[in-house]
Amino acid sequence: MELSIECNKRDTGINPRALRRDGRVPAVLYGHDGAESVSLTVAQRDAEKLVRYASENNTLITVNVPDMPWSGQALLREVQTHPWKDMLYHLSFFSIASQSSVEVVVPLHYVGTASGVKDEGGTLDIMVSELAIRCAPNAIPETLDVDVTALAVGENLHITDLKLPAGVEAIADTDKTLVNVAAPRTVAAEGSDDGAVAVAETASEA
Repeated sequence: MELSIECNKRDTGINPRALRRDGRVPAVLYGHDGAESVSLTVAQRDAEKLVRYASENNTLITVNVPDMPWSGQALLREVQTHPWKDMLYHLSFFSIASQSSVEVVVPLHYVGTASGVKDEGGTLDIMVSELAIRCAPNAIPETLDVDVTALAVGENLHITDLKLPAGVEAIADTDKTLVNVAAPRTVAAEGSDDGAVAVAETASEA
């Protein structure tokens, strides 16, 4: 799904509260001109629609600013909301046009049924649901598949075990565990009971 939004250049002297009362959301665009940034406003309705479909640090959005003029693709870097009201407070856009690579967060999609679950009655324990990566702006994957089919009870997968697409690099701790297969609870419980009995017998003999 292609997303786009139209913004207007904002006079930095205007109070953000006044903008919000007028149905506008303050925003900022950076990365479009070196280290420079530009203050923007977005219609409240358009901003709310955008954040329903766009994910922070993942979704590419076409940002149009007719009164600059400027148009280009950007990442939605940050969404700020009111601490207790259901209200958008601020949006941050990061232009990717001049970037050779970008850092984004991509959801992990676990596929297959682990052998330890299917054959041994274990439980699949997912510890990481998304991954920070670095890649070219035009090569951002929507998701990353993680095949768990071969995992037996007691086995796990780390970031280093992932088969990433060409040009995609994980920027998180590569030793971090993504998923493992835990032993069946009944087996764990029996082991605990046996340990308790052994301790009790030792205490009696003493």
